[in-house]
Parts: sequence; C-alpha cells; structure tokens
Amino acid sequence: MTTAAAGSARTYQVRTYGCQMNVHDSERISGLLEEAGYVRAPQADDTPDVVVFNTCAVRENADNRLYGNLGHLRPVKDSHPGMQIAVGGCLAQKDRGDIVRRAPWVDVVFGTHNIGALPVLLERARHNAAAEVEILESLDVFPSTLPTRRESTYAGWVSISVGCNNTCTFCIVPALRGKEKDRRPGDVLSEVRALVDEGVLEVTLLGQNVNSYGVEFGDRYAFGKLLRACGDIDGLERVRFTSPHPKDFTDDVIAAMAETPNVCHSLHMPLQSGSDDVLRAMRRSYRSDRYLGIIEKVRAAMPDAAITTDIIVGFPGETEADFQRTLDVVREARFSSAFTFQYSKRPGTPAASMDAQLPKQVVQERYERLIASVEEISWAENKRLVGETVEVLVAVGEGRKDGRTGRMSGRARDGRLVHFDAAELAGQIRPGDIVHTTVTYAAPHHLNADGAPLTHRRTRAGDAAEAGRSPRTPGVLLGLPTIGAPAAAPAPTTGCAAH
Repeated sequence: MTTAAAGSARTYQVRTYGCQMNVHDSERISGLLEEAGYVRAPQADDTPDVVVFNTCAVRENADNRLYGNLGHLRPVKDSHPGMQIAVGGCLAQKDRGDIVRRAPWVDVVFGTHNIGALPVLLERARHNAAAEVEILESLDVFPSTLPTRRESTYAGWVSISVGCNNTCTFCIVPALRGKEKDRRPGDVLSEVRALVDEGVLEVTLLGQNVNSYGVEFGDRYAFGKLLRACGDIDGLERVRFTSPHPKDFTDDVIAAMAETPNVCHSLHMPLQSGSDDVLRAMRRSYRSDRYLGIIEKVRAAMPDAAITTDIIVGFPGETEADFQRTLDVVREARFSSAFTFQYSKRPGTPAASMDAQLPKQVVQERYERLIASVEEISWAENKRLVGETVEVLVAVGEGRKDGRTGRMSGRARDGRLVHFDAAELAGQIRPGDIVHTTVTYAAPHHLNADGAPLTHRRTRAGDAAEAGRSPRTPGVLLGLPTIGAPAAAPAPTTGCAAH
C-alpha cells in the first residue's frame, strides 16, 4: 500500500540521470526529504509514496527516456492513491510546463535553481490536488546550504560552484544551470571538514568549470589556493576535482596538484575534438596545441598522472580530416580512458541549427574507430602498471563480476578501477578501508590484482560502512513542512535559552 498510514512517515525514491552534479543534487534531494520527515523506500519497492526523477538534458534521448519511465509509472500511480511523482533537474528546467501537459499525472515540476522548494511543492500539490510547477530563472539558495544525505561513507562530492560562463555551441547546460556562482572558500572548506569529521577519506570538488573558480570574487588563483588548503585538512586522504576547462587551466593549478600530497595525480580534462576548426565551431576557446601543452606540463610535474577526457564525434561540419586530427591528439595524449559521445542535437543550442549535420552512419563509423583507438591506448597504458603496487580505496559495487570471482574492487589514487583478491582477509576488508596490492593483469578499463593484499588498513570510513551509517551534512531549513508523526517536544531549558 503506497499511502502512509496515519502517523507514519511517507516513503520516497530518487531516480537520477546524468552527470556528477546531478548525482550530488540527488543527495541533497534525499537530505531535504528526510529532514521533512520522509523515509527512503527500499530499492525493490515499486510503490513508494513519492518518486522523484532528477533529470539530465544533455543527450538527445533524454526526453524519451523520461516520458517512457513516466508512462510506466502511470498505472502504478492510478492503482495507489496518494502516490506522488516529481520531476526536477535540467530537463525540468528546459521543458517546464510541457512535462505536465505531456504527462498530466505528474504532481510537481521543479528546476535546477530551486531544489530546496521540493518538500513545500509536494505538500502544496497534495493539499490542492493539482500539479505544482515552479521554475526559477536564477539560483534561489546555493544548493550546498541544503541538508544532504550522502550515498558513500568514504567519498563525498563538494560543489565549489554552479553554473557556467562559457558558450559552447553544443551545450545546453549554461541555459539550464545559469551563470557561474562561486562559493566562498571558507564555506567549501567547512563542508569538506564536516565530511572528514564523519569519516570520509576522499572528496571530489565539483563545478561545471572548476578552474574558473574565483571569477565572482576576482581571484584567478583561487582554485590552486583551494587545493592547497585541502592539503591542510587532517584526515583527508584524497582530493579530486572535475571538470576543468583547458582555457582556464593555469600553471599554478598544476603546481598545486604536484605539491599537495593528498591531491590525486588524476586529471579529467575534456578535449571534445582534436580539430582546431571543429573547436572553433564548438566555441571552445583553446586549440589542440594548447591542450597538449597542458598535458605535457602535467606529466612533467607528475609523471604518474592518469589523464582522462571527453570527446564528441560527428559535430556538424566535421570532416574526415577533422576526425583524423582527433585521432592524432588521442594518440599523442595517451589518455588512460575517455568518455566518448556521438554528437547529439539539442534544441535551443546554436549547433542544432548549423548546416552540415552528419549522417548517422558516418558518425557511428567514426565513433567505432575512436573507441578502438582509445581502448588500444588505455590497454597499453594499463599494461605498464603490471607488477606495480597500488593503493586502493575499497568501494561498493564497482565490480559487476565481484560476486562470481570472489574479488573486491576499488579505485587507485590515479582513479583507475582495481579488482583485487582479498585472500585470507575476505570478510575483514570493508568499503572505505585502504589496501595495498600488486597489479597482475591489465584490461582496457580496469586492473586486476590476484595476489593477497600486501597491507590492509581499517579506517573510520570502513567503520561507518560496517555500521550502516551514511554521512549527513546539515543545512538551513526555513519553513519546510514535515510529514508523518510530529517530533517529540524538546526538554525544558533554563536560563537565557528559555527566553
């Protein structure tokens, strides 16, 4: 039965699509709902009281995926009175009231700028028995001030900025996330310390363009300073960041990465295309020589750095010569992995109306050649690590075959996925613990370590995982409604606090 019994809490599920920013936003959505009295429904529960779709608008089939899932939920909702459906995220910001027009059984639509309004909108929709659509044009409250239910005991996302000031012709994100808004360094570091105090070992600093951080308060060296400040936080063992834009990448950031012991020697820097003509058409304000120059400096400072990227194939007007230049840059850069995409036309972006849109079969054939080249290089780079000892932060659910093979999985400091044999330590190693192990085999997308671990260090993050605790960072809740049984009244106080 989906409707909560009188006095009991309503249940919820959040279903997330898209990038790390969306994953982190979903942690905030969960935190908001739990602060308002909702309880997370088990994953197997197909009739929670509230289902929230946190959507992405980057890919061409994002609309179809959402409306397909909404269609599947309609009969479920019809047979469970009181069930509510909410749609948020980038696609909600883009489609707005069209979502309710196309799927009138949706109860709430909220945008990227007003995540904090969700509990109020759900209650208003229930009270009025009508859909609530609220889309703001600019940020209402910085999302990191909202309560957050973290998904991991050992690794946490921390937003340093939201929005983007770039105007890439293929990207709809600036239109949906708005102009860049930077958090103050002290606020960022306070959140990092709060996570570390709860046992988190690894933090990833998030932004649409992390290395333009500081543009709002006029400090072009702010990001390097922030990385160095993270190095002073006791108990913080790993710092990562994503994603930097090549046009804003400074030598100071490279120096900060090399000089700060807990900053990992891993860099995800989108290339998008190796052709200067295509980069110009994309309005990416760097060229391939500039990009390769950054990689050369990174490797000079950190020879062990693992560099990953994003590449788009089939941008309008891309010629075979342009594509060959992308392959040339891939071979020269020697990425440890790459996220590869076929160009996807998004209405509302300049690229969508460009001439010379490429036939699907041309794009597919180039895409397959790109994947083959990337995997050949990533496999060769991974083979160089066979025989090396790596430090692995043990993870949950990274290896799909772990149950069958008896291995556990985690990430090395450079971000590579490592499957390892726990040997006689099976049952003792927890997610969040640290092991050192020797690589025995390399594949294009992972490493295997089939000997017994050399060392195993139990951590506070592992303790939290064993106890089933998730880090929670508090936020400021002003006037949000609560659901279910009221909280017990606080004990009487004396003195000034009572007045």
